[in-house]
Amino acid sequence: MGLTDHTPSGLLRAMFRAPVPLYRLGFGPLFGHRLVYLAHRGRKSGRRREVILEVVRFDARLPEVVVVSGWGERADWYRNIQAAPALEVRISARRWAEPRQRVLEQDETVKLLQDYRDRHPRAWRRLAPLLGFPPDPAGAREALSRIRAVAFTPRNCR
Repeated sequence: MGLTDHTPSGLLRAMFRAPVPLYRLGFGPLFGHRLVYLAHRGRKSGRRREVILEVVRFDARLPEVVVVSGWGERADWYRNIQAAPALEVRISARRWAEPRQRVLEQDETVKLLQDYRDRHPRAWRRLAPLLGFPPDPAGAREALSRIRAVAFTPRNCR
């Protein structure tokens, strides 16, 4: 379960999905390294699903992109990639087919969120309340234990 009791719906869901067509048309570079496109397979339907997620950390040297599920294990994309690995990741002009994925441990997730808050304080102030995140990640380990962070790397990287 995530920190909030429900997953996004209505206007919020539409807002989160708005960049999907732009990524499909090759306009991913417009979003730089702040958003990532994730394609996955529906755990029940088997159909291709797509979602746009905010990047919490991007390391071009590895390369690696890390995202957080604010709705914890309840988020459809998270449950889908647990049932079957991600199909594709796109960040800026990069595209990784069948990326490797790993779920971060709680301590690494807390450190990740603290770093994000320090690098993007305005975004944190807007997003944290919306997702039910506490103002200080270090002071809320129990609440944050329900949040899931996932790192994606290209399949051919070690």
